[in-house]
Amino acid sequence: MSVTKPPAARRAAASGPSAAGSEHLAHVVFITAAAALGGFLFGYDSSVINGAVSGIKDRFAVGDNVSWIVASALLGSAVGAALAGRFADRWGRIRVMKIAAILFAVSSVGSALPFSAWDLTFWRVFGGAAIGIASVIAPAYIAEVAPTAYRGRLASFQQLAIVLGIAVSQLVNWAIDKGAGSDVRGHLAGLEAWQWMLGACLVPAVIYFVLASVIPESPRFLVSAGRIDEARTVLRDVEGDGVDTDSRISEIRELIASDHKPRFQDLLGGRFGLLPVVWIGILLSVFQQLVGINVIFYYSSILWQSVGIDQSSSLLISFSSSVINIVGTLIAIACIDRIGRKPLALIGSAGMAVSLGTAAWAFSYATGSGSHVNIPDLQGTIALVAANAFVLFFAMSWGVVVWVMLGEMFPNRVRAAALSLAASAQWIANWVITVSFPRMSSWNLSATYIIYAVFAALSIPFVARFVRETKGKRLEDMG
Repeated sequence: MSVTKPPAARRAAASGPSAAGSEHLAHVVFITAAAALGGFLFGYDSSVINGAVSGIKDRFAVGDNVSWIVASALLGSAVGAALAGRFADRWGRIRVMKIAAILFAVSSVGSALPFSAWDLTFWRVFGGAAIGIASVIAPAYIAEVAPTAYRGRLASFQQLAIVLGIAVSQLVNWAIDKGAGSDVRGHLAGLEAWQWMLGACLVPAVIYFVLASVIPESPRFLVSAGRIDEARTVLRDVEGDGVDTDSRISEIRELIASDHKPRFQDLLGGRFGLLPVVWIGILLSVFQQLVGINVIFYYSSILWQSVGIDQSSSLLISFSSSVINIVGTLIAIACIDRIGRKPLALIGSAGMAVSLGTAAWAFSYATGSGSHVNIPDLQGTIALVAANAFVLFFAMSWGVVVWVMLGEMFPNRVRAAALSLAASAQWIANWVITVSFPRMSSWNLSATYIIYAVFAALSIPFVARFVRETKGKRLEDMG
């Protein structure tokens, strides 16, 4: 399945002209940004629950079981990601983008109008399926249409769109909360504030559908479907009028014919069942989640409320963390090809371990329980700085590095299957952290952050000992 393996898709575009003509660049940037809107929705929908958590807990009296509602989207994501490649190869990339947009829209409306906790959970799974589809289809499409000279920068649009989606969702949550009198259960036009938060995703979902309707299908799919004339037109649009379309179409046909279908059997070998490089990819994915990064984006509003910060201020803090996430991502994009993947991961691991340990120390000073929790001003300030430092170190390292390395580190013959398995491990680890945090934080918030700090510290010897640098190496040289 070509769409589920971005590296193969990148090779399909890699042998074209070295740069698109300047008159075509704006068009290329437009279609790339339109496709990347799927990443924006990915970030928006996965993070918007942050502001609504306390309202959902109160409305449906679910207590710590709210974690199952939050995490249910991850189960849908796993299904959506698993099916996206098969659907895109059968129906085309653009049609699957439209399906994802429709799922996002339907989930937004359903989540905004639930009649029970189980009903809300169902719509969250629905939205999760859209997230899973977007996580696969957008980077694959961008890789297939981007000219060689601009592919690296254009491919980064996806990750940038994700962190922008996270930031915008936090800002929208804050604005809605303020409009409802700083009460997440306050009413606006007949609905509670948290319902508007979940329903607001309808707007970008509609925009995504409209934009997906005006951008071209990928040349790779058009060739595979026998629509050669359309493929020629798209190639000229994105690579310039001087492109040898006959040569490019022949190359794409050869790559399609030689594509290796992903098989689990290819991953078997070594002392522990799977090939060593596959285990390394899995552990990279797992470590990325076990440091607790998604606690910040799923639960930061109730995290800050749990140490005495009011609802409106907690949402504003969440937005500031999302801005820092964007800054860190831009730093990673600028540095990853200069510093290298491995050094950047080590820097990030060390920074995360220190900042998480500092946050754990600060949270240990919290006193009281329930809605009467307080933390001294000094420790509260330190906790806030440490949490945002953690977000910065993650965003400038593991947030980008892991996905880049997963696309580069595996041998060609197992790349698609290994990447799929590693991504599945990441969804599972994400689910574990998401489900466990409310109960762990109720038990001992400081100890919870110590656990995350330990995982960050353990990632240092893991990266130093087992992870190979992939900077500057051809995909064909990975063995």
